[in-house]
Amino acid sequence: MPSLREETFRRTPLFSTLPETVRQELAALAIEKHYDAGETIFHEGDVCDGLYVIGEGTVKICKTSPSGREIMLAMESAPSSVAEVPLFDEGAYPATVKALTSATVFLLRKDDFRRFCLRHPEVALRVFAVLGKRLRQLVALIESITFGSMRQRLARLLLESYEHGEIEESSLTHEELAMRLGTVREVVSRNLARFQAEGMIRIDRRRIVITDPEALRAEAETEF
Repeated sequence: MPSLREETFRRTPLFSTLPETVRQELAALAIEKHYDAGETIFHEGDVCDGLYVIGEGTVKICKTSPSGREIMLAMESAPSSVAEVPLFDEGAYPATVKALTSATVFLLRKDDFRRFCLRHPEVALRVFAVLGKRLRQLVALIESITFGSMRQRLARLLLESYEHGEIEESSLTHEELAMRLGTVREVVSRNLARFQAEGMIRIDRRRIVITDPEALRAEAETEF
């Protein structure tokens, strides 16, 4: 049976297309680390020590304003990677990454990963593809924050997170929704209550069930 290390590198998009022998060589370089829910993996401004590959759990990528307000840029769940941006530009980590759940990650030291990319340039090309995806996510986030009312933005976020008619609050709480929207929990809770009163969603214990996705989509697309 494959180990968590082997399975993680086999399924992570950054490495999934590599030949097995090459992937195993890379996996052997990684340092396994474990984090509890809420624990910080690295802080914005820290010197980049390498690339983190998520083997188990979910993490959030976030920024904090001088006043202390936090906005979530993205969530990443296993198997995936974070901290690709500073690998090659000699800069510090541009954001903070925290474990949302207990997490197992594999750290690829920056120098080890660079040497590996020199031997296997196809890996560097995969990194550029991931960076392109990150840039598109940031552009979409800026557009969401800049344009539209809070109701619109919340409706869009619910629809984006919508899978099989429900959103588990254990992974997407009111607090996490607020951080992704750049607002406070009370504003999110108030708007969720309105959506529920209007029949668009139902808040059922630890989950949000979307009962009228078309109405929610219409709300998300409303022009003012």
